[in-house]
Amino acid sequence: METQPGPLTEWPWQWMGNFKYLVLAPAAMHTAYRVATKGWGDVDPAYAALLPALLMRMIHNQIWISLSRYQTARRKHLIVDRSLDFEQVDRERSWDDQIILNGLLFYLAYATIPNISLMPMWRTDGAIITFLLHMGPVEFLYYWLHRALHHHFLYSRYHSHHHASIVTEPITSVIHPFAEHLAYYLLFSISILTPIFMGCGSVLAAILYISYIDFMNNMGHCNFELMPKWMFQNFPPLKYLIYTPSFHSLHHTQFRTNYSLFMPFYDYIYNTMDSSSDDLYERSSKGTEETPDIVHLTHMTTLESTYHLRIGIASISSKPCNDSDWYMWMIWPAAWLSMVLARIYGSSAFVVERLKLKKINIQIWALPRYNYQYGLPWERKSINNLIEKAIVDADERGIKVLSLGLLNQDKQLNGSGNLFTKKYPRLRVRLVDGSSLATAVVLNSIPLGTKQVFLCGSNSKVACATAIALCKRGVQVILNQEKEYGMLKLRVPESRAIYLKFSNYETHQVILPSQQTWIGDSIGDAQGRAPKGTIFIPTSQFPLKKARKDCTYLSNPAMKIPKTMHNVHTCENWLPRRVMSAWRIAGILHALEGWEMHECGDDMMDIEKVWLAAIKHGFIPSSL
Repeated sequence: METQPGPLTEWPWQWMGNFKYLVLAPAAMHTAYRVATKGWGDVDPAYAALLPALLMRMIHNQIWISLSRYQTARRKHLIVDRSLDFEQVDRERSWDDQIILNGLLFYLAYATIPNISLMPMWRTDGAIITFLLHMGPVEFLYYWLHRALHHHFLYSRYHSHHHASIVTEPITSVIHPFAEHLAYYLLFSISILTPIFMGCGSVLAAILYISYIDFMNNMGHCNFELMPKWMFQNFPPLKYLIYTPSFHSLHHTQFRTNYSLFMPFYDYIYNTMDSSSDDLYERSSKGTEETPDIVHLTHMTTLESTYHLRIGIASISSKPCNDSDWYMWMIWPAAWLSMVLARIYGSSAFVVERLKLKKINIQIWALPRYNYQYGLPWERKSINNLIEKAIVDADERGIKVLSLGLLNQDKQLNGSGNLFTKKYPRLRVRLVDGSSLATAVVLNSIPLGTKQVFLCGSNSKVACATAIALCKRGVQVILNQEKEYGMLKLRVPESRAIYLKFSNYETHQVILPSQQTWIGDSIGDAQGRAPKGTIFIPTSQFPLKKARKDCTYLSNPAMKIPKTMHNVHTCENWLPRRVMSAWRIAGILHALEGWEMHECGDDMMDIEKVWLAAIKHGFIPSSL
């Protein structure tokens, strides 16, 4: 942030929060009124293109965000290998402010400059003038404006806000104070307004010029090298006319070099080009895809979860997933489109995130499938094929551990991963379902001194293991499903079977205390029968819907991650920031400790051993 914020630092609509788009409402209403009263025949090309051009800019920027985050997760051609954090994501969530400003300035120009309403869709001479003006005065003036912004007086008041991001993302390019954006728009208006005043401006030329600015801005801040070497080899002068992502990244790491806008020739002329520019470009261009130590294999959940992926919408993925947010319905068409595309082209898992803890590199892979598809019998084979393909790929690449997240470890789907260890008995990659750590988290979430718990659903491996562990500790476990009670009783040691009880609420065979602890997989439907003050502790990976205000709800088995874990700037599904599910943590512990066994099927690690390992490596209970 600015160390000494200057005048006009904040955006005028900052106080409006997510309702800031209402500032465009008068313009939109005027357009609707004009069309309703005079028809589309009265609407000229420039006026008709205003709102679609703004929407196109938003889509263009979002494509760059997704592309950049996907490529940097793979680490292929990565330029700056440093950590992103939530602070940067929060600072850059206002990237669309400049699009709102763009819309307001468009409408203001249309209302005050008569020539705009007379513009045709295209004129070649006007487009050439726009391009020449950009190469000449715009690039020249920007270079010196940029150098001025690095003077201490202006830098501390304005430009330091932009340079707070050392590791850039495409949207970093437009993160500037309001006054700085006004200066940029005044500068870029030279190329747009001059042809208009000359009578040779056109709608497409203006739109294409703004698209060019967006494209170059996003490319320069994407943090992965994408400019092919053959372009500069076949046409060497091109290096003076177009910059590369690695060229501009040096400006963010060195601060006093590479000031040019998009055409570096002024850095060559005034001797401000960083001497390592060519070397960094060569190294970034040769990049190879990283082979991580650990992979966590997850999948999409709801349709809206597409936005919550790291490669989705940055401001949404940095908060716990909440499909009930009012603005989610506005973008549901994109969610449906992503589902269709995932169905058509989703033939394998894809990388969505990379993390690092100590010397362990971690990647998160996602299957292009949703929760509802896991419940369809005819989808199970194709889903298992996707999981198998990911496991085989990980094994061939030398990955040490692959943990199965969410429904990828479902007992009915693949026996908690047992299907794959049986099919591939010589797997080098260790498969981990995380059940031991999840069980340990649940056990350590139960209040000290608890003598009795109510088990509501023991179908999962974690719920069953929790019940057995509690019986071994002398805690009474009560079930209200006779079938589950019978199956669980066979697994409890005979000496501890006395602590396992069956209770039928209708016959009141067991008197339950007024304050209870309920655990299990199927708490949701039974909440209404719980007494006031009950503590609900879910054993599943999916959140429990809170239906009671007079009860206490604990989160799904999860822990806070160490501060030394790097590149954490998204939330794992519905969990808070810097909190990770036990199933994901278990894979990390497996690699850190060098454990050699698979934890899948009926096999489990020692619960206490895994818990102590988690504490040793800096993971702490999320309740603390």
